[in-house]
Amino acid sequence: MWKVAIIDDHNLLRNGLANLVNSFEGFKVTLQASNGKELMRIIDDKNLPDITLMDINMPEMDGYETTNWLRKTYPQVYVLALSMMDSESAIIRMIKNGARGYVLKDADPSELNTALNSVMTKGYYYNDLVTGKLIFSINKMGDDEKDIKMLMDLTDKEIQFIKLACTDLTYKEIADQMNVGVRTVDGYRDALFTKLKVKNRVGLVLFAIKNNIVII
Repeated sequence: MWKVAIIDDHNLLRNGLANLVNSFEGFKVTLQASNGKELMRIIDDKNLPDITLMDINMPEMDGYETTNWLRKTYPQVYVLALSMMDSESAIIRMIKNGARGYVLKDADPSELNTALNSVMTKGYYYNDLVTGKLIFSINKMGDDEKDIKMLMDLTDKEIQFIKLACTDLTYKEIADQMNVGVRTVDGYRDALFTKLKVKNRVGLVLFAIKNNIVII
């Protein structure tokens, strides 16, 4: 019996999903959390899940960060992304952070069952949609391709800074949030202006929105 964790901030959806997964032969939901922070608090080293169904857009600690944390802390726990977001950048970021597959929330239950079995038996699951988007992203030309390459080059600290830059916090307040000095934040800002080819904070915000670093 494979143990499943479900990380999603919508209670009704999460409970319904748990009932669905429990109906699949060979799977049992043993852990539920509303975001990555809660998962970090309640995960049990002695009773780890085998696979985690991971939403992306969650408060406090989103799916990107949570997947990356699981990859580094519990690499034996597989992650299957389950999200409404179907953009190339979202898919690539989740796979880059350690997800073994990506399923849309409007998929048929049979696809989810197939995906769970595939990840547990083969170590991965890429459906036609995800494979197509990955190939398209790698091979297409133009600004979107440049955005994806730049997105994949961002460090965790740079992504954290971008998210905070999309709020109304001052740079000093951002420095406090990140537990670094103002000069360090200035360094992140200047480096990102150069890396992302933007001229100001507004440009950072537009890049973040376009590439789903923040959701409006």
